[in-house]
Amino acid sequence: MNIDDLKNTWNEDDSFEETPEISTEQKNKINLPLEKMRKNMRMEFWSTVGIFVFAFTVIALSSGPFKFKFYLTILIASMVFVTFFFFSQFFKLYKNMTEPMMKTYDGLTDLLHQFNLNKQYYLSFYLAFVPFLVCELIIVLEFIPRPIPLSDLKIASILIGTMVVVMPGLFLFGKWWFKIFYERYIKQIENLLIELKK
Repeated sequence: MNIDDLKNTWNEDDSFEETPEISTEQKNKINLPLEKMRKNMRMEFWSTVGIFVFAFTVIALSSGPFKFKFYLTILIASMVFVTFFFFSQFFKLYKNMTEPMMKTYDGLTDLLHQFNLNKQYYLSFYLAFVPFLVCELIIVLEFIPRPIPLSDLKIASILIGTMVVVMPGLFLFGKWWFKIFYERYIKQIENLLIELKK
C-alpha cells in the first residue's frame, strides 16, 4: 500500500468524526431546566452565606461567658470550612453547566454523570453537619446554667436521642431538598437526552 492509498483510507474513515451537535431548538429545551438549577444554586449559596453571617452576629451579641462564645465561634468557623469545600464542588458543576461542551450529546451525558456525582456530595454535605450539631449541643448542655444540674444519664440520653433523630433527619431533609430544587430538572434533561438518542 502506497502513501496515496493510505491517505485515501484515512480520509474515508469516519470513526474520527465529531459527536453531532445539538440543534438550537434542543439547546433551548435543555437550557430552561439548567437555568432553573443555576438559579436555585445561587439562591442556596447566598442563603447559606446569610445563615453564617446571622450565626456569627448572634454569638458576637450574646452575653454568654467567653469560653461558650469562643467554642461556638470555632465550631461555626469549622462549619464554614466544610461548607466551602462542598460549595467548591457545586461551583465546578455550576461552571460546567455553562460550558460549550453542552453543545454535543456526549457533553450532556457527561453533565448528567456530574449531576449524579453531585447528588452524593449533596447528601454528604448534610451528614457532615451531624458532628458539629452534636458538639454544639454538648457546649449548650455544659455552659447553660440551670437551677438543677442535669444528671449524667440525662445528658447521655439527650445526646444519643439527638443523634438518633438528627442523623436520619438530616439525610432525609437533604434528599427532599435535592429532589425539590434539582432532581426534577435533572429528570427533564434525562428525558431530553432519551429523545435525542432516538
